[in-house]
Parts: sequence; C-alpha cells; structure tokens
Amino acid sequence: MNRHMTGQGTTTDRTGQDRSGRTCCRRHGGRTWLRAKAWGAAILLAAVTVLDLFAGDIRLSPADIFSALSGDGSSEAARILVLVRLPRVLTALTAGAALALSGAQMQSIFRNRLADPHIMGVSAGAGLGAAVAALALPAAMSPAFTGLSMAAAASAGALASAALILAVSFRMKRSSSLLICGVMAGFIISAIISILQFGAGAEELKMFYSWSAGNFTGTGMGGVTIMAVALLAGTAIAAANAKGLDIMLFGDEFALLSGARPRQTRTAALFSASLMTGAVTAFCGPIGFVGIVAPHMARRLSGTARHAAVLPMSMATGGLFGVTADLLCQAGSLPVPAGSMMALTGIPFVLAMIISGKD
Repeated sequence: MNRHMTGQGTTTDRTGQDRSGRTCCRRHGGRTWLRAKAWGAAILLAAVTVLDLFAGDIRLSPADIFSALSGDGSSEAARILVLVRLPRVLTALTAGAALALSGAQMQSIFRNRLADPHIMGVSAGAGLGAAVAALALPAAMSPAFTGLSMAAAASAGALASAALILAVSFRMKRSSSLLICGVMAGFIISAIISILQFGAGAEELKMFYSWSAGNFTGTGMGGVTIMAVALLAGTAIAAANAKGLDIMLFGDEFALLSGARPRQTRTAALFSASLMTGAVTAFCGPIGFVGIVAPHMARRLSGTARHAAVLPMSMATGGLFGVTADLLCQAGSLPVPAGSMMALTGIPFVLAMIISGKD
C-alpha cells in the first residue's frame, strides 16, 4: 500500500514537474518571440529612417550622407542634410512616437480602441491659439507670427486647453463623463475657429491652412528638441503609470475595488498625453490617425495588453508610421501634407480593424 501510494506520489510529482516545465517553456518562448518582434521593429524603423534621409528634391549619395553625419558640414549636400532633411526625419520620428504613446494611454483610460490623443481637445486648443495668431490679430502683426512664433501661439492654446481638461478631471469620477466634456470642448473650439476663418483675409487663411494641414518640414532642431523633451517627460510619466493603466482596462469600479486610484491614474495619463500632443501639434499641426493605428499595431505585435510591453512597442510603431508617412510625402513630384498622408494610410487600417472585429 505504501509503495503504491509512494508510486502514485512520484507519478504526480513528475506530472506536476512536466506541466510546470511546459509552462516555463511557453513563457520563455513567448518572451523570445516578443524580443524577436521588438528587434525586427527596431531594425525596420532604422532602415526606413535612413531611407527617408535620401528622400527629397535633390539627390544625395550615401557618401554625402556619411560625410555630413561624420561632421563635414562644408559641402552643399551636408547643409541640405543637416538643415532640412535631418530635422524633418527627426520631427516625423518624434511626432509619431509621441502621438502613439498618447493614443495608447487615451485608449486605456477611456476603454475605447478608437480614442486618440486629439479626443480631449488639446489639438483643438492648439488650433485656436494658431487661429488667433494668424486670423484675429491686425494685419500689421499677423506676418510676424510665422515659424516658432506660430508654434508658440499654438503651444499657449494647447497648454490652456490641457489645464482646463486637467482641472475638470479632478471633479469627474467617471472616464465617460470626462470624455463627453473633452468632445464638447473640441466642438466649441472648432466653432470659434470657424468664426475667425469666416472674417479673415486670403493671406491669413493661407498661413493658417498651411499650419493646419500638418507638416514635418520647417520645424528646425529647436522644435525637435522641444518635442523630444516633451516625449521624454511623457514617457517617464507613462512608464510610472503603467500598472495603473493595466487596472484601468477593467473599468473604474474594478480599479476602486482593487485598491487602485483611478482618478490619479487618469490625471497622470491625461497630463502625459496633453504634454506630448500639445508639443507635437504646436510645431507640426494636427496629425491624426497615428494615435489610433499605432497602439493597435503594438498590441498585435506584442501579443498582450500589458502596458509594460504595449507602451514601448507603441512608440516604435508610431515612429515607424511617422517616418513612413514622411517618406511617402516626399516620393511624389509634388509635396503632400503629412496630415493628409497619415489619413490616407491610416484610414484603410482602421476600417479593416473595425470590419475584422479582432480588436
């Protein structure tokens, strides 16, 4: 009897060890596959980024690119690369990563896979600032609002809108109520912009439409630096908030019952997304769809909804999406606004995602 029991115990122990071994193998295999996908995305991103440096009206050879990047800034090709193409590519890369990271956070706190960084009215606030600078000021002052001055006005509008949203978020207990307030604020701001456009002249409208079409060119390294700082700050906040975002996927009630603080998690995510979206919109104009598409691509590539994996993968796919759109903008004989190219490439993906019903 004892032998039989001992034999059964041995068999049970071996079975348990086999099961635990298979589980460990599955986990190890999943992590290895995730690392392979991450490396693949990084290599593809680097390849498209380098390819985008060659895109433009003037053809540059690999020798020109190498000599310019190595510090030889005396040639005409080096000046084109350093002053025009490198800031443009870095702008597309930074803007895509920032908007994708913002979109991933918005989709988590609102539990809506079609939410994007612009849903809370930050971009509309930036548009109002740019519209006031370009359309509402006297004609003698409007020409001064170009370049960084236009971006400064848009930044002021984005910051004001973000401050209003964050103030409202402290009084809202549910994400759905905050979402409704953000959408209504966007409609109100859009109505004000339409009124300003109706009474503006042709030159003022041209200046505003050039900004609102969305573009990666003309930013300069100063604008790239500001967007990069906003991206770093937003990434740090999102990384610290990742576990709270995981819990928010189950709803506010579950988060409260589990001991989490959904209001603090939501406020941190809104601050991170508003900071990055405001900086990108101020310099590039409203860039849509990357904040919707990139997080979905990140979830499918990572195979999980955990934000520790989704957030960095969203940044990689968003950067890839931005650089690819910029490359396509430069491919034709006539330049295409980056906002339009983002829409043309993003809409089919969103439609396919809705029709498939997998997300």
